[in-house]
Amino acid sequence: MSISLSSLILLPIWISMAHIQQGGPDEKEKTTALKDLLSRIDLDELMKKDEPPLDFPDTLEGFEYAFNEKGQLRHIKTGEPFVFNYREDLHRWNQKRYEALGEIITKYVYELLEKDCNLKKISIPVDATESEPKSFIFMSEDALTNPQKLMVLIHGSGVVRAGQWARRLIINEDLDSGTQIPFIKRAMDEGYGVIVLNPNENYIEVEKPKIHVQSSSDSSDEPAEKRERKDRVSKETKKRRDFYEKYRNPQREKEMMQLYIRENGSPEEHAVYVWDHFIAQSAAENVFFVAHSYGGLAFVELMIQREADVKSKVTAVALTDSVHNVWHQEAGKTIREWMRENCCNWVSSSEPLDTSVESMLPDCPRVSAGTDRHELTSWKSFPSIFKFFTEASEAKTSSLKPTLTRRSHRIKHEEL
Repeated sequence: MSISLSSLILLPIWISMAHIQQGGPDEKEKTTALKDLLSRIDLDELMKKDEPPLDFPDTLEGFEYAFNEKGQLRHIKTGEPFVFNYREDLHRWNQKRYEALGEIITKYVYELLEKDCNLKKISIPVDATESEPKSFIFMSEDALTNPQKLMVLIHGSGVVRAGQWARRLIINEDLDSGTQIPFIKRAMDEGYGVIVLNPNENYIEVEKPKIHVQSSSDSSDEPAEKRERKDRVSKETKKRRDFYEKYRNPQREKEMMQLYIRENGSPEEHAVYVWDHFIAQSAAENVFFVAHSYGGLAFVELMIQREADVKSKVTAVALTDSVHNVWHQEAGKTIREWMRENCCNWVSSSEPLDTSVESMLPDCPRVSAGTDRHELTSWKSFPSIFKFFTEASEAKTSSLKPTLTRRSHRIKHEEL
């Protein structure tokens, strides 16, 4: 059994405390002092000393993983699924390794959007200078020119980026359940233009510049010998401090600062920006949204800010386990009425797919996604969403409403 360095450091203190606790009342003062000493020890920093370097591969091949023909991530030698606990008792290191793999997955999905789905990567802000921070979205060739249908996809919050529903599903399940690619391909097969939002790409990170503090006193009048002595002492102090810091925190990560992207500094801002500069400019007579989790909240915020425009252009909205709240977001009565008629929320539930689910909020109908796992709701409701959009399009033509909005629980919502 291996014993970590941190355990070896703390072991004598624990033994001393055990001996003291066996003594009488006179030993309480010593116990208090030892407890105070323990409270000053940063266990996280001590554990870092046992870690291997935080130096991970930057390719799937480097991790020795690849996606098979079923879209599942498998080890290229063993064929086994991804293993999180690659090193036992090193949770922080394992988490950093997982995050490094996640960044590679993000780039891999971007490549699939361009090469496999034939989407274009569009930089935003559209008028950005060369030096300012930028983000991007993805669009099909006909996204702005398709006269009939346009589908807009919005993922939830967290580490996911454009083209993803859930990183966990991509790594542990497959690409179909964890990415938006099945939605994109089917939409394009059925004649939709497609726009894929990137609402979590709100800033870029750069290393914090080192600030050199100059002495406030004017040393020009000091004798040369005294200035040399002060410089020597300063250099020695810095050397000792750097040595101590390296010992105390050998895995110290760079200090970073965030530079936010103009008009795209939050998911809500991003949704409004893409609406103003792309969706509102599109030729499509019918616009459809698929919004997962926090993406639903971003859509409701878009409605609040662009109510008339959204109502005139959007035919139907499919939400998947949306976290929006019409009360907290202060959505007005006319917005709530429109949502009841044109939206449907597939929520996590153990009930069969499309079974009505009651809600205390008077916004849109809620039906089961056929799964109680939040991250799977988009994939499990995939066929129902396309059916809902088809019905909504037909209903618009014939001045009828989609069948999903004419459930018995809708009447109860209106009574509220």
